Amino acid sequence: MSILNNRPALAEVIDQIAEVTGYLWQKGWAERNGGNITVNITELVDDEIRHLPAIAPKAKIGMTLPHLKGTYFYAKGTQKRMRDLAREPMKNGSIIRICDDCASYEIIADEPVKPTSELPSHLALQNYLIETGSKYKATLHTHPIELVAMSHIRRFLEPGVMTRTLWSMIPETLAFAPLGIGIVPYALPGSVALADATLEQIKNYDVVMWEKHGVCAVGQDIMDAFDQVDVLNKAAVIYMCAKNMGEEPEGMTEEAMKEVQEVFNLPKKRPC
Repeated sequence: MSILNNRPALAEVIDQIAEVTGYLWQKGWAERNGGNITVNITELVDDEIRHLPAIAPKAKIGMTLPHLKGTYFYAKGTQKRMRDLAREPMKNGSIIRICDDCASYEIIADEPVKPTSELPSHLALQNYLIETGSKYKATLHTHPIELVAMSHIRRFLEPGVMTRTLWSMIPETLAFAPLGIGIVPYALPGSVALADATLEQIKNYDVVMWEKHGVCAVGQDIMDAFDQVDVLNKAAVIYMCAKNMGEEPEGMTEEAMKEVQEVFNLPKKRPC
C-alpha cells in the first residue's frame, strides 16, 4: 500500500515530479543516474503520516540543519535513473522525515530507497529557504547540455557575463528567469565546498551554474525550477545557433532589456 493512496494532493506533487523527470530524460539532461530532486512536502503531511514508523535505520545528514526539524521531503534515490523515476516515482525515490536532532533522517515510505548522495546540499538549500521565509519547496540538479558547454568558456564565468548573454537572446529569458544565473567555480561533486558555494549563490539566484558540471535550481515547485532552467538553456541554444552562423550574436541592447524589466515590472530578488 502506498502513502499516496487517498491523498490526492500529495499524489499530485509526486506526479508532477515524475512528469519533470521525464522531461529531463527526453532532453538528454539526465544521463544514467545523473541529476537529483528534493521537494518539501511537509504541508501535505497528516497525523497518520507523522506517526508512520521508519522503514530503514536512521541515517546522518552530515550537518545540522536547525530549520528542518520535523519536516518531510520526497527525495530521488541514489543511483536511480530519472527515466525510471518518471514511470515509478515511489520505487525510485522515497519520503523522508527529518529527526528532532536536525542532523539525521529516516525513510518512512514507500520503500527503503536510500536518498541521493547529494542530499546534504539539497537539504542545506531547503534549510535556507525555510529560514528566510521563502515559499519555494523544490530543489533540482540537472545537466543541461548547452548551459554546461557555456561554462567551459572562461569569459562566461565572469560576474554577470553569462546572465547578460542569455537575457539578450530572447525577451522571454529575462521575463521568466529575471534573476539570471549564478556561477559556482568547479568543485568536487557532492563536496562540502560545492554545497557551501551553492548556498551562497542561491541567496541571489534561483538557478546556479556549477562550472563544467550542471545547474542547481530552486522553485515554488519542481515544475517552476525546471521551467527556469529550460528557459535559460533555450537562450543558450539560440546563442550557439547564431554563433554557428559565423559571427558573435548581437543580442538585445541594454536599453531593450531595461524596457522589458520596467514594462513587466520584473523582480530583482526572489519574490517569495
